[in-house]
Amino acid sequence: MTKGYLMNSLIEKMQSPDQDFRFMGLNDLMTEIKQDPNSFQGDEAVENKVLNQVLALVEDKISEVKNQAVKCLGQLIKILRQSQMELVVDKLIDFSGGKDEELRDISGLALKTITAELPPDGRIAASACAKLTPKLLGQIENPTTPPETLVESLSILSILISRFPNHLSNANLSPQPLRVLPPLLLHARPVVRKRAILTVSQFIPISQPVLFNDLLNNIILPNLAEGAQIEKQRTTVQLVAAVGRHSPGQIAPALDTIVPSILKAIQRDDEELREGSLQALEALVLRCSSEVTPYQQAIIQAGVQFIKYDPNYAADDEDEEMADADDEDEEDEDDLDDEYSDDEDTSYKIRRSATKLLAAIIGTRPELLTAIYKEISPVLISRFGDREENVRLEVWATYITLLKQTSVYGGTPQVKSSSDDLSPRGKRKRDTEEVMDVEENAHSLLKAQVPALAKALLNQIKSPKTSPAVLQAGFAVLHTLLTVLPGSLAAQVPQIITISKSLLSQNSSSSTSALHLSCLSFLSLLFSTHAPSSFASSLSTITPVLLKLLQERHPRVASETFRVFSSLLTSLAPIKDADWVEEVYNQALSRLSNHDTDAEVRACAEEVIGDLWIAAPDVMRSKDRKEWEYICRSSGKTEGAVKVVTKVAREAPVGDEWVSGCTAWLIGLLQKSGRAGKAEVFGALEVLVKSYKGAVPSDLPAALVPQVRSYISTADIALLAQALTILSILLESAPATAFPQVEHDLLAEIYKISHSPLVSGPALDALFRFYAALVKADNQISSHLVPNLVVASEKAPKVENSPSNVARCVACVVRNSQSVAAGVIAEYSKNVKPSSKAKPSLVLLSLLIIGELGRFIDMSPQNDIFPNIIAHFASDQEEIRSAAAFAAGNVAIGNLQQFLPAIVEMVKTDPKKRFLALHASKEVVTHCEQGQLEGVADFLWTPLFENSQTAEEATRNVAAACLGKLATTHPSKYLPQLHAKIRDPSPATRATVVSAIRYTFADASKSYDELLSPLLVDFLSLMVDSDLTVRRLALSSLNSAARTKPHLLKDHLKTLQPILYKETDVNPDLIRTVQMGPWTHKVDDGLETRKTAYETMYTLLDTCLAKLDLHLFLSRVVPGLADDSDEIKVISHMMLFRLSQVAPTAVAQRLDEVTPQLEKTMKGATVTKDTVKQDLERAAELQRSALRAIAALSKIGAGVSVRFDVFVEEIKKGTWANEFKELSA
Repeated sequence: MTKGYLMNSLIEKMQSPDQDFRFMGLNDLMTEIKQDPNSFQGDEAVENKVLNQVLALVEDKISEVKNQAVKCLGQLIKILRQSQMELVVDKLIDFSGGKDEELRDISGLALKTITAELPPDGRIAASACAKLTPKLLGQIENPTTPPETLVESLSILSILISRFPNHLSNANLSPQPLRVLPPLLLHARPVVRKRAILTVSQFIPISQPVLFNDLLNNIILPNLAEGAQIEKQRTTVQLVAAVGRHSPGQIAPALDTIVPSILKAIQRDDEELREGSLQALEALVLRCSSEVTPYQQAIIQAGVQFIKYDPNYAADDEDEEMADADDEDEEDEDDLDDEYSDDEDTSYKIRRSATKLLAAIIGTRPELLTAIYKEISPVLISRFGDREENVRLEVWATYITLLKQTSVYGGTPQVKSSSDDLSPRGKRKRDTEEVMDVEENAHSLLKAQVPALAKALLNQIKSPKTSPAVLQAGFAVLHTLLTVLPGSLAAQVPQIITISKSLLSQNSSSSTSALHLSCLSFLSLLFSTHAPSSFASSLSTITPVLLKLLQERHPRVASETFRVFSSLLTSLAPIKDADWVEEVYNQALSRLSNHDTDAEVRACAEEVIGDLWIAAPDVMRSKDRKEWEYICRSSGKTEGAVKVVTKVAREAPVGDEWVSGCTAWLIGLLQKSGRAGKAEVFGALEVLVKSYKGAVPSDLPAALVPQVRSYISTADIALLAQALTILSILLESAPATAFPQVEHDLLAEIYKISHSPLVSGPALDALFRFYAALVKADNQISSHLVPNLVVASEKAPKVENSPSNVARCVACVVRNSQSVAAGVIAEYSKNVKPSSKAKPSLVLLSLLIIGELGRFIDMSPQNDIFPNIIAHFASDQEEIRSAAAFAAGNVAIGNLQQFLPAIVEMVKTDPKKRFLALHASKEVVTHCEQGQLEGVADFLWTPLFENSQTAEEATRNVAAACLGKLATTHPSKYLPQLHAKIRDPSPATRATVVSAIRYTFADASKSYDELLSPLLVDFLSLMVDSDLTVRRLALSSLNSAARTKPHLLKDHLKTLQPILYKETDVNPDLIRTVQMGPWTHKVDDGLETRKTAYETMYTLLDTCLAKLDLHLFLSRVVPGLADDSDEIKVISHMMLFRLSQVAPTAVAQRLDEVTPQLEKTMKGATVTKDTVKQDLERAAELQRSALRAIAALSKIGAGVSVRFDVFVEEIKKGTWANEFKELSA
C-alpha cells in the first residue's frame, strides 16, 4: 500500500461521522508517524490535507477526539515543513485568544504539547521559538486577553525558555519579554501573578541588563520598601526568591538593599508575606551564599524566631518544649487531634519555611558548624514535637542534614593541653582541672545535646498511635546520630529497646515492612556501637521478638534480623551461656538447609554461623558441624561463604580437620572458570593454611599447587600476586613437601613472569617473597635460580623484558643465600669490563645486578668494578648509561667512604658526567639508611645545591629530589638554608628550592613539622612568582603538602586559596600559535600550571575539606568543565563526583551552570575527515568520566534544576542508558 493511499484512507476515517472512527483515524496516524517519520516526504498536497484535517478535529465536539488531535499535533510538529509548522502555531494562537472557552483550553493544551514535544536539536526548534515567542508575547501584551489565556501563554513561554534557552537568547525578540511580562506582576488574579513570577525569573538570564535594572528599580525595590502594600510585597518577595534561583548573578549586586528590606518585611503581621520572605531568604542563602554573608546572623535569627511561630497554640516556649514529655495516657489525644485538624491554621507553613531556611544555612555554611550547634541546634531540638506532622518531619530532616555535615566537617573531640598541642590524653598533667581543656568543636557540642535530643525524639516515637512515616523518620535521625557519634545513646538504650519491641511485635505487612527494616537496621547499629553493659539488662525483652522475626517470610526482614544478631554476637563475645544462641543457630541452620531460601537471607545466615563460632565457640563445638556442609557448597553463590570461612579461620579456627575440609572446598572453587570470587578464595586459602595447629597435611601441596598453576601468568596481575603469596606460605609452612611440587610444576612458568614488565607493586613483592621462601626451602636451588633467570630474560623479546625486575629477583636470591654471592658477582662483573664482548642487553642486566647486590654487599675488594661501571657513563646507549648511574650509586651505598667521593667529584668537576653522577647521588640518597645518610649529608649538600642551579629542568629535578631527602636528615640545619634562597634573583635557584621542599613533603613523618610550619607559607608564596616554572613547582609543592601534611596547611588556606584559584584561569598571554607545515597549532604554555592547580584542588577536597570556601571552590570547578584540556575536564568531573557526596546542598545549586558543559561533553567528538580512531576513543573516555559525575549528581539534584533533570532523562533513553543505570545503582 502506497503512503499516499494510506494517508487518504486515514483522512477518510478522520472525516467519518462516527466519533470512534475519527478517534481511531488519529490514533493510526500517530502510529504511522512514529514508525516512519518520513511519511509525507515529497508529497506536499497530502501533508496539507492531513494537517488541515487534524486541525479541524481540534475543534471537534467530542472531548476524546479533541485530546487525541492534540497528541497527534505533538507528533506532527516533529516532521512538518517550516511553513506548515507556522500555520499550526498561528491557528492555535488564534484559537487560544478566542471567546470559545473549551476551544481556548484545548488550543492551550495543544501549544503546550507542541513545545514539549519539539526535538531539542535542529532548525524546527529554533524556528518554533522565533515564531511562537513573539506571538505569545503579543498575546500577553494585549489588554483584552482573558486571564486563563494569560496563564497558558506564560506556561508555554516557561517551557520554551527552559527547553531552548540558547535559541531564545540568540533571537531578537520583539516585544522584549522583560517589558511585556513585569506588568502581569500587578495583575488582579493571583494565579496570573504566580505564573508571571516564574516566567519573568526564567527570562532574566537572557535579557539585557538594562531591562533587569528597570525591573529592579521600578518594581522590586519600591515594593520591598517599608510601607509598601502588603499584596505587592507578597508578590515581590516571591519574585526575589524565583530570581535568586534562576539568576543569582544578576540579583547579587542588589542584595545589600534587598536582604535588609526582606528582613523588615518578615516582621509585618501577614502570614503569606512571612512565608514568602522566608522562602526568598532560603533561595538567596542557597544561590548567593557569599553575598548574604554580612546578613547571616540576622537571617539565622529570623529562622530561629519563626520556626517557633505558632500563634494558635497557647503555651510558652518552655511548656511547648516539654509538651510531649508526659505519658501518653495523661494526654488528651482527641483534643490534640482537634487542634491538628484546624484547616484555617496556616502558621505551619511559616514554621516549615523557617525550618527549610535553617536547613539551607546548615547545608551551605560548614564553617559555621560550631555556631550552628550553639544557636540553631537547641531550637531544632525544641521543635522536635511540633504539632503539625509535616513540620515535624521537616525539622527532623534538617537535623539529619546537621548530623551529616558534622560527620564530614565536624572533626573529632580533642583535648587541649596547656601548650595547645594534640598530645595524648594520658600524658596530660591536668585532665580534670579545667573544663576549658576540652576543645569546643561540633562533636563535643553535639555530645552535650544528645540527652535533650534523645528525650525529645523518643517522646515522639513512643506513642502507639504514631504513624509509620513519623516512626521511620525518627529511626533515621537516631541511625544518623549513631553513625556520627557512636555509643552516644547508652543512657537511652532501655527506652529504645522497649519502643523497638512494641514496634517489632506488630505483624509485618507491606505497609510496616519498611518501618521494621528501619528499626532493625538501627538496632544492628545500636548493638555494634555500644558497650554490652548498656543493653545487657534489656536483652531478655527484645530477643524473643527478634527470634520470632527470624522466621519472617519477608526476606529483607529476616536478613536484617540476622544482621542484628550478628551485631549482638560481635558485641557480647565471648558468650558462655545464653538461651537465644541455640535458637539463632537452629534458625540459621533451618534457612541454610532449605534450598528455596532467598540469597540475601542465606548470606546473612552464613554470617551469623561465623559469628556464633567466634562469639560462642563452646556452644558450637557441642554441635555436629552440619552447618558447614550447607555453607561449603559448590553450587550457587559462594562469595559470602568464602568470607565466613575466612573470618572463622582468622578469629576462631575450628580445628585442623575443619581447616582441611574447607581447604579442599576452596581448591574445588579455584577449578571453576572465570575470575569472579577468585581473589576472596586465595585470601581464604592464605588464612587457612596459616591456621593449621599441627603440621600442614603432606597431601595439600600436591592438591593445591596444580590448581595454582593457571594463575601464574600476567593475564591477571592481582591474582598472580595472591597465587605467589599462597605458594610462599606453602613453602614456608611445609618446605619438604611443597618444594618438589613447586620446582617440578611451576618454576619454569615463574621464570617467565620474573622478567615481565607488567609485574610490579604487590605482585613484584609477592615474587620476591616466593624466591626467598624457595631458597630457604632448599638452599641448593639458588645456584640454579640466578643463571636460569638471566637466560630466561635474554631469550625474551625486548618489549616483554624488564631487566630491572630480573636484577631485583637475583638480588633477592643472593640476599637469602649469601653462599652464591661471590660467584654471582664474579660472573656478572666480567660483562661490565671494557674488554667484554657481551651483548648490550647482557651488559645492561649485569650493571643492574651489580647495583642491586652493591646495596648490601661491599664491592671494595673487587678493585675494578667501580671504575668499570663509571666507564659505561660514556656508552652510546642511554639505557646502559642509566644502568651505570644506578649501579654506581648503589655500589657506593655498600662503602660510602670509598665510592661516594668519586661520585661527588664528578658532580663538581665533570660537566659531561654530571647528570649521571647526580642520578647516582639520588640512588645513594634514596636507598641509604637514615643513619648512614646523616653522616654524609654535609658532604653532599653543597655540591648538589651548587650544581642544581641550572636552566636544565631534568638536572635540577634530580638534584632537588636529593636535596629534599637530605633536608629531612637535619631539618634545623638545612630548611633555613633552603628558606634563605626563596628570594634569590635566579629563577633556576628558586625552582630548585621549591622542588626540594616538594620532595621534603614526601616524608610523612611529623618529626620536623615544628620547624617547617613557620616557613611553609614563605615557601608556598612562590605560587605568585614571576616565573611560570617556579609557579608550577610551587603549586605542585602545595599539592604534596595537602596530601601528606594537611594539618600544617589548614590555618593558611584562607591566604593560599585565592592564589591557587587564580592559576586555574586561562591566561591568553601564554597561548601562542605555532606553524607546523601548512597547519597552525595553538600551544598553551600555561596548561601544565593550570593542570597542577586543578590537581591540587582535588587533593584539598580530600584532605582539607572543612577549611575550604565551597562556593569559591565551586566557582573554579565549573570553568574546568569547559577547559580545552581533556585532563582538566576529567579532574573537574572527579571533583563534582566527590562534591556530590560531601557537599550535596552546595553543588545542587550549581546544576544549571554545570549542565551545559556536561551536555556538550556527552555529545562526543565531532567526526570530520581528519578524525582518527584515537580521537573517538579519547572522547568516549571523557564521556564515561562525565557520566560518573552525572550519575552522582542525579542522586542529589532531582527537582533542583529542570534543565539537568531533562538532560538526565535524555541520557536514560540514549546510547549511555545501560552504563548510566549501573553507575546510578
